[in-house]
Amino acid sequence: MSTSLFRWSEMNQYSERLIWTVESTVPVWLRSSFDRIVSSQGLEAAVDSELRDREIGRAVDWLMSELRDLLGSEPWEQRRNPLDLLRQSTVSVSRELERLGARPVVRDEFEERSFPDDMFALCPATWIDVHPDLHEVGLEWGAWKAAAIISRRRTTEERSDLP
Repeated sequence: MSTSLFRWSEMNQYSERLIWTVESTVPVWLRSSFDRIVSSQGLEAAVDSELRDREIGRAVDWLMSELRDLLGSEPWEQRRNPLDLLRQSTVSVSRELERLGARPVVRDEFEERSFPDDMFALCPATWIDVHPDLHEVGLEWGAWKAAAIISRRRTTEERSDLP
């Protein structure tokens, strides 16, 4: 069995766990993020719950499709990461908040610098910002990815040392 094949089977374990956890936590996170802003600004009466749920559903569908594509590729070929996708999934929620007339929220210096377009402070800085269940799963996946890339480099370097 080749190293690549062995590593790929490990990746499936970590990827599947991450995918399952994202899929089970993100819809609730997006909705509660939306509802938090709406409630804090007194916009409950303006909310079209069907439209809100449809937009959240679209965001989740987009996220899951992108996440599966990302995690289905070799770790060393990935140019984005799952947290980046989670951050991008907030765009449609932000648009709906803007449509309702929500005002941008006060953000700290880190948020303003790291997520300049995130006017409602929805973007997660870490896994735990989405849900506590994602913390361990996300860290395990990231550690596995780093180990896979390092292992591949070492294998490549060892092969290049052969005559």
